[in-house]
Amino acid sequence: MSKVMFISKRKIQWYIVAAALVVFGGAYIGWQQTKAASAPISAEPQVYQIVTGEFSTTMDNGKQLEAYVFSPDTIIVKKNQPVELRITGVSGQSHPFVIEGLGVKGTINKGKTTVVRFTPTQAGTYPIICETHNDPKTGVPMVGYVVVQ
Repeated sequence: MSKVMFISKRKIQWYIVAAALVVFGGAYIGWQQTKAASAPISAEPQVYQIVTGEFSTTMDNGKQLEAYVFSPDTIIVKKNQPVELRITGVSGQSHPFVIEGLGVKGTINKGKTTVVRFTPTQAGTYPIICETHNDPKTGVPMVGYVVVQ
């Protein structure tokens, strides 16, 4: 014997509403899980302290060898966030410098702190080059690096 079951119009409406809620709820949860994570961009600058330093030695033949350095020689910054470099001159009278590719120039003087600000927009590695100590023939070039991630 077969049974005949009657479903009221009201129950069919409830089943449709329930099914729609399940479909839309699943779609919403899936969309939330696929959203890219993003960190808020801070208006506060990333601040880094750098100093100039000098190494010198006398070679066996009596020749004086000097090398000037930035310390630290590499800093890592975030793309699209303001950066502030505070570079203090410890050794050497004057170090005019350029950060190639970022349009930053300045001069570091002994006993003073030079502050430069910029906002990098492209990832990459940008050399900080002292224009006084940049010839490998006369000594070790004074180079540091800004790495933008």
